[in-house]
Amino acid sequence: MSFKPFAAFAALSLTAIPLAAHADQYPFVEGDFVQVDGIAIDDGHDLDYAKHLTGIYRKTEEFAMKQGWITGFEILENVNKRQGEPDLYLVTRFARFADPAETEKREAAFQAAMQTTIAQEQAESAGRAKYRHQVGSLLLRQLKFRD
Repeated sequence: MSFKPFAAFAALSLTAIPLAAHADQYPFVEGDFVQVDGIAIDDGHDLDYAKHLTGIYRKTEEFAMKQGWITGFEILENVNKRQGEPDLYLVTRFARFADPAETEKREAAFQAAMQTTIAQEQAESAGRAKYRHQVGSLLLRQLKFRD
């Protein structure tokens, strides 16, 4: 007779262990990295930069998504901009950083797909630098609720 209460206690104790262990777990798991670049555009050049964003920028980001290098991207407008703040935020999400060998492979694949060279890419960037300025950058990490 005295064995039954012990068995009931043991069974109850075993079911409580996973609950106690789960309660001690950190409530978040890491998600994607989120790169946020703040961009200021000189007066009179909004259309110039918009054409760049809807052209080669969009094409390269969509190519990176198809390759699985990034998980998403978006452009956010700073509607209530204060002095010194960016006009736009370019947001890119990715799961992991590429190592040096992977970076070289990606650059070669990108240049082949876009039919461009490093010299052409730098010349185009220099042209945009006359009216577009990066004024800040953040690297964030998404935290997801643990189920």
